[in-house]
Amino acid sequence: MLFNSTEFLLFFPICVLIYFVFPKKIRNYWLLICSYFYYMCWNPKYIFLLMASTVITYASGLTMEWVKNSDKDEKSKTKLKNWIVAISFVSNIGILFYFKYINFAIETWTRIMAKLGVTITPPAVDVILPVGISFYIFQALSYTMDVYRDEIYAEKNILRYALFVSFFPQLVAGPIERSKHLLKQLAKPGEFNYDNVRSGLLTMLWGYFLKLVIADRCAILVDTVYNNVSAYFGYQIIVASILFALQIYCDFMSYSTIAKGAARVLGYELMENFDLPYFATSIKDFWRRWHISLSSWLRDYLYIPLGGNRKGRIRKYINIIITFFVSGLWHGAAFTFIIWGLLHGIYQIIEDLLKPYTDKLLAKTKLNPKNAALMVLKIIVTFILVDIAWVFFRANSLGEAKAAFRNAMQLGGLPPIKEGLFNLGLDQRNWIMLGLGLAILFVSSVMRANKVGKVAATVINADGKVTTADTADVTSSVAGTGRDTVELSKQGALVNWISARFFIIRYALYWGCLIMIIFSMDITGQEFIYFQF
Repeated sequence: MLFNSTEFLLFFPICVLIYFVFPKKIRNYWLLICSYFYYMCWNPKYIFLLMASTVITYASGLTMEWVKNSDKDEKSKTKLKNWIVAISFVSNIGILFYFKYINFAIETWTRIMAKLGVTITPPAVDVILPVGISFYIFQALSYTMDVYRDEIYAEKNILRYALFVSFFPQLVAGPIERSKHLLKQLAKPGEFNYDNVRSGLLTMLWGYFLKLVIADRCAILVDTVYNNVSAYFGYQIIVASILFALQIYCDFMSYSTIAKGAARVLGYELMENFDLPYFATSIKDFWRRWHISLSSWLRDYLYIPLGGNRKGRIRKYINIIITFFVSGLWHGAAFTFIIWGLLHGIYQIIEDLLKPYTDKLLAKTKLNPKNAALMVLKIIVTFILVDIAWVFFRANSLGEAKAAFRNAMQLGGLPPIKEGLFNLGLDQRNWIMLGLGLAILFVSSVMRANKVGKVAATVINADGKVTTADTADVTSSVAGTGRDTVELSKQGALVNWISARFFIIRYALYWGCLIMIIFSMDITGQEFIYFQF
């Protein structure tokens, strides 16, 4: 059941309506039923994998809580907790490995043995990758680690914990939520709030705009070129590569945005997953802004436990390479994803090695690091490096990635740009729609970067209740109210700005956005890219 499907447009209003009609005591139970139904729409039998991960991590949390409160000595407690965490991780990663990596592992082993002169005929393993398995397993494992570190208490209500793992807005493509954030909110069922519903629906509208108007149009051209790389050259490859960078950004951000809006309608707030990644001024900065829920997960549960940057420069670089290797492998069972991840790790190491020299150069030239021209140059260089890595991510094989780079360098004998681009799947009308959509995205991004428009503040009360208000209202009233967390929503600066306009202008812009979405319905049907991970 895709967010951009008729089924979801029927499912979501029914889910929300019944949710708010039901008494508060049973709302979360209804939401759990909806979440399981939503997941079963892809393949009903894979619900047992979701349930297995839920039960394993739930039992791990309770067992660790029992160990903490037992009268055993600290050494014995630590040893038992280590074993519990190990069992939780091995069992969950074992499930993930079998369904996502078993064929890749068998194929790689067969190739290695063939290089050594040994012919192996491995058994055929017919496995279909369950949608969203990487997301919900990582989310469940983060709960295990948070309990282990005494950052949260073990959840005793298994149905509430099951809802945390399976919460349908973010179940199959994130963001990868933390128990400290979402599980706390689920302690109290959401309440109907007009501002939340209005803000959530507008956020969903923006997400659909990103998906249908921009991402799916980019996909047509990108698929045309990258599914037959050897037939295209020069600017055709370059344009397709740039549009893929925009496609994957708008596609993934659209899912996160729709998920965030849907959750807000229900009275819950999901974490931000993107913060203008293509405005990053370095690769390190890019990973602070891109897929934040995954990058922060890898930082907190892999990079830092490995030693982070605390054990010397060489160890730091090894930890970076390991982390980005895992990031690449998490995205897919293919060497293209692994190289994409390793390339980002190498980028970061080179940046770190060059930093003393760039700092000295800035000091000698007395150039302000915040100089506008310098910042723009950094953004352009970072985008080029990121886009080079995206070629490996998008290519169907390493051979096709090499062909893409090779063909991009062949600049002679190409048709005129207009003719060459109009033969790549998009006609003039779709090019105009894409250009307009990208212009709106750019204006929105600049507004967000410059904090234009009112910023909606999400307030998470001590009891887990979520409300939204203007920043000024929160600032003046938060003290002494029991509210212990205030998060500023960076998403949708354009939406916030539009909301503050005169109603005629406001609704003209809303309807303009909706009309562009409607005119894009004929090219929809594209799955969200991150569903495959």
